[in-house]
Amino acid sequence: MKQSKWWDYLLVIVGAIIVGVTYNAFLLPAKLAAGGLSGITTILYELFKFDPATVQYLVNIPLFILGLIFLGKDFTLKSIIGTFIVPTAIFFSKGIVPHGVTDPLLSSIYGGIVLGLGLGLVYRGNGSTGGTVTIAQLLRKFTGISSGFSQLLVDAIVVITSALVFSFELALYALIAIYVTSKVIDFAQLQTGDNKMVFIITQNKSDVINVLHESVDRGVTEINALGGYSGEQRSLLLSVMETKEAIFFKQVMQREQPNSFVIFINTSEILGRGFSKGKYDIES
Repeated sequence: MKQSKWWDYLLVIVGAIIVGVTYNAFLLPAKLAAGGLSGITTILYELFKFDPATVQYLVNIPLFILGLIFLGKDFTLKSIIGTFIVPTAIFFSKGIVPHGVTDPLLSSIYGGIVLGLGLGLVYRGNGSTGGTVTIAQLLRKFTGISSGFSQLLVDAIVVITSALVFSFELALYALIAIYVTSKVIDFAQLQTGDNKMVFIITQNKSDVINVLHESVDRGVTEINALGGYSGEQRSLLLSVMETKEAIFFKQVMQREQPNSFVIFINTSEILGRGFSKGKYDIES
């Protein structure tokens, strides 16, 4: 098995453990049913004192069988690992619950952050934690609606139910947790870096390219462009750089090329030499 595969499995395992521990440390003590299977188990615990780990095992086993039958190839070994490690982590960390965070605002923010980190790691490893994710996939298969809308529908039902079981205020806090979780998942999956994509529209391409090489030592791609109003031929230069490099480049451009039009755009992730690889790495 390739090292990258082992890394994927490690991400799924660590992420699933974080998800389970977060449930006991933040969500259950504060009575936050923040969507998903964790939200369902929180509601059932409040109503009937059902053990959360047992509930997740009992729900995940039939869902896993249905997923294996109807979704087939989507259920990899990593999905199996994520699906069953979460309730196992909940079981072994249940001693945290009496010492967990009970303030709903703190739990929604910090619980959402840590939960998002755990789920982001699982998704980066191409795994799954089962539960309502499987339900959403089954809904998509048999109804034709998108995965995102299916998941939103399931989470909405859980949150509405929590408003009836707990209170409207706790349901609103649960929505905060869901929002924070979604943002952190994006961050963890995309490895959002401190980088900028820079567009330069100029008539002095040679001078600007020299500025790029001499000031920040970054490569540049040239695209031929035509002014929509003037009809004049211009050069559109594209480069990517770290934020500290972008700040310095901006200062140099304002001083040496004040007539050039420069756009700085935040980037989520950059793959390639100088970012995901060393700038001067040589391929073996």
